[in-house]
Amino acid sequence: MRTSMSIPTDLLKEAVELSGASSQTMAVVLGLQELIRKKRLEKLASYRGSGVIQLDKKTQKNMRKR
Repeated sequence: MRTSMSIPTDLLKEAVELSGASSQTMAVVLGLQELIRKKRLEKLASYRGSGVIQLDKKTQKNMRKR
């Protein structure tokens, strides 16, 4: 999808350099993916101790090994 945005040049340049992206578009995509990943992890962490997610000890131990 094509879209038009006003992104500060210095911010985009730094994003490309730090991410190692091959293009400005890829830097924006990587940034969006990371934001989504972070927000999903925050949401998952908010369920801790709520009983919404129930894992047995064996499953938890196996997950920690990864």
